[in-house]
Amino acid sequence: MTTPGLNAACSTTIVSAASKTTTLWAPHEREEEPLAETGEPFSCLNAVELFADLTAEEMDTLDRMAPPRLFHSGELVFSQSQPTKALFILKAGRIRIFRVAEDGKTLTIAILEPGAVFGEMLLVGMQMYDNYAEALEESTVCQLSAAEVENHFLSNPKLAVRISRLLGEQVARLEERLTDMALRPLSARTAATLLTLADAAPRNRFTHSVAVKLTHEQLAGLLGATREATSKTMSDFAATKLIRQGRGRIIIEDAEGLRRTSRTTF
Repeated sequence: MTTPGLNAACSTTIVSAASKTTTLWAPHEREEEPLAETGEPFSCLNAVELFADLTAEEMDTLDRMAPPRLFHSGELVFSQSQPTKALFILKAGRIRIFRVAEDGKTLTIAILEPGAVFGEMLLVGMQMYDNYAEALEESTVCQLSAAEVENHFLSNPKLAVRISRLLGEQVARLEERLTDMALRPLSARTAATLLTLADAAPRNRFTHSVAVKLTHEQLAGLLGATREATSKTMSDFAATKLIRQGRGRIIIEDAEGLRRTSRTTF
């Protein structure tokens, strides 16, 4: 529910499935590509708050253990059929964590931005064995094994405290999300979700506008709603100038108006 180093802190906002049945997506089979050399120092860890207490020597050791890999849009970082017990750090790009139900419905758990930590890591309380992780765009990811996490992270008291705090925040976000789905209308949930995604999205350097890169179907998966209901809500937002819609992106026009809408209860 709801941290550039590669493979990042899981802001996992657990959500329900989109009600509409979709065709089960199957990625192309391919090996992950190593990141091309740029001649510049590359660290998977030094921009992730979780690892801020590591020394330069510890950073260097872990970076050698976890070289960055490049995933193209639509490719899997891990899947239910190929589970990986590892901690991933997202350095660049975006990753979608989701599940597929037996009837083909897709349940989006989270859309991760650079700095997020995710993966199957029982040692730190993360369980991903029923999930898929898909690159929504070209993404750079690092991977640390369970042994590496245990040897280098859990033995560090400051890191152990940070991990405990991270897991507590995830549980709190999950409880808040479940309450929202039970008590708040779709328009309020949509507005709140757009604001949360906008907080993590980069700003246009010229116009300072914020664009959330998301399709209506992906947004519906986060909201636990049908694509039709989500598209209707988005059309209403556009008509009242709260947002402007583009191809695969949503531009926030009136953040304060969205904030007011997010607080409605009927």
